[in-house]
Amino acid sequence: MKISKLKKNHILINGTVLDPFNESEKKADVHIENGKIKEIGKVSAPENSKIIDCKGLFISHGFFDAHVHFREPGGEDKEDLNSGSMAALAGGFTGVCAMPNTDPPIDSPELIRYIIDRSEECPIHIYPIGAVSKSQAGKELTEMGAMIAEGAIAFSDDGLPIGDAKVMHNALEYSSMFDVPIINHAEDECLKGNGVMHMGKVSTNLGLPSSPGITESSMVHRDLELAVYVGARLHVPHVSSARSVDHIKALKKKSKKISAEVTAHHLYFTDEDLVSYNTNLKVAPPIRSKNDKKELINAVKSGVIDCIATDHAPHTIEEKEGTFDIAPFGMIGLETCYGAVNKILSHDNDMSQISLIKCLTVNPRRIMGLSQDLFKIGTDAEITIFDPKLEWRFLEKDIYSKSHNSPFINQRLKGKVKATIVKGHIAVQD
Repeated sequence: MKISKLKKNHILINGTVLDPFNESEKKADVHIENGKIKEIGKVSAPENSKIIDCKGLFISHGFFDAHVHFREPGGEDKEDLNSGSMAALAGGFTGVCAMPNTDPPIDSPELIRYIIDRSEECPIHIYPIGAVSKSQAGKELTEMGAMIAEGAIAFSDDGLPIGDAKVMHNALEYSSMFDVPIINHAEDECLKGNGVMHMGKVSTNLGLPSSPGITESSMVHRDLELAVYVGARLHVPHVSSARSVDHIKALKKKSKKISAEVTAHHLYFTDEDLVSYNTNLKVAPPIRSKNDKKELINAVKSGVIDCIATDHAPHTIEEKEGTFDIAPFGMIGLETCYGAVNKILSHDNDMSQISLIKCLTVNPRRIMGLSQDLFKIGTDAEITIFDPKLEWRFLEKDIYSKSHNSPFINQRLKGKVKATIVKGHIAVQD
């Protein structure tokens, strides 16, 4: 991947401009002047312009991931803000929300400021999510107001469920004062026990401890009911079970403040893929059954699930080399996201490109309270250029993360990011 500074005038020609905000698709040129959108249409290129031929390619808003783990501070051997940014660029992401389960957790205004200051040095936009509870212990709430003042965009104890319903209720009440979402990792720890995969025939055959889908759906239902009761914003992360989808669909009818995401890996894999004991497929919540996958796909297509995230979770080779029962949960996913979801949703299940791209751009930005009209004249250019038809095999050399814990290695994907424009620079794939 080659990164270079934008010229004074950059012209993208012969491409299909896909505008997910205005839901339009047309052949047009894009003129970027001094890093900002100057004109979209038939462009007369000024002298000394840099011309990029986008024939056969789509030009869209930069992708946005509402759920990544960049491990800084404390886990820089796995990932840091800069290396995570490089992985994001390779995947077409111009902005991400960084989860707070670091060491120490991002649970104070000072640590929010640290992330904000560090992100200024990075090639993409990084928005910090603050911890709901101090030390992510699930007991005492953090200073949400002061953290928002420093730049926190939402709150989550992701990785650690908020088991105490009263704490969750109080968190929703507190966050509602600022109209920001609470994001709870919905897995009932009592029901989960020592489960490391989905409960079913496959787990029985493999002899691995497991947990049922109700481990997630019961807590999702609790959180939804509390959010409706309080009138607060709730974002349900990494939905994995069909029953959770049912709850979200039902409670969305009662509140417009409810949103949900699904990961690329929950759309792509099923528990049957775990027969190889590949520890890179050990995630929380777990990869579930074919029926769960089917219902997740339907939920994205129908709009019950609003957006697609990666839950990019780096781990070292040493950590993932252990047996399946002791390896940590999590996989990386930024570099492979578009190719995976385009294959499953667009190619295999006839979802339109504009609907798919909305799930990767407009919808996650809307949920996080960010500007969504990225093609508005005068806006800082955040653009992803991609080929939706290109079939390619994901190889280890395509990884830009410090960690390589990806189950997508050697998978054939459909659709590839060719270039990403953000912060006055352009990153072009080799």
